[in-house]
Amino acid sequence: MLWRKFNGDLIDLPIIDAVENAIRRESEKGYRLKVCIGTDSQVKGLETEFATVIVFLREGHGGFMFIHNEKTRHQYTIKERMLVEVAKSIEIAYELCNLFSKYNVDMEVHADINTNPHFKSNDALKEAMGYILGMGFAFKAKPEAFASSSCANKVVN
Repeated sequence: MLWRKFNGDLIDLPIIDAVENAIRRESEKGYRLKVCIGTDSQVKGLETEFATVIVFLREGHGGFMFIHNEKTRHQYTIKERMLVEVAKSIEIAYELCNLFSKYNVDMEVHADINTNPHFKSNDALKEAMGYILGMGFAFKAKPEAFASSSCANKVVN
C-alpha cells in the first residue's frame, strides 16, 4: 500500500513505522497529538477512486496528514460505497490502534456520511456507526467528520 505526504513525497516505510516516527517526532517537540482517520471516494465514469487519510492534529499548532489513493472499476451503490469507505478507514485504524494506545494518542474514525436523513449517504449511517463503534473506535459523521469530508475529499482525484 503506497502512502504519501500532502506535498507528494512518497513514504518509503511501512505505514506503521512512518506513523510511529511521526508520533515520536511530534511528542519530542512537545506537541499533544490527536489522530483522525477518514476515507472519501469519487466516481468518475467506470472508476471509483478512494482516498484514505491519517490526519495528525497538533493541539493548538495545526497538523499534517498521510494519504493513500486507490482506484477500482467495481460499481457500487451509494450505500455500498459509503460502507467501503468506512471499511478502508477501519482497516488502517485497526492496523495502527496499538501504536496509538502505546503512545497515548486519541484517535477517531471519520465517516463521510450525512446525519441528515434527506441525503442519500444517510442510508449507511446506522451500519457505519455500528461498525466503527463495534470495533471500539470513536466515531464522527458529517459535519464533524473533517478527515473524510474535507481532508480526504481534497486528495481524491
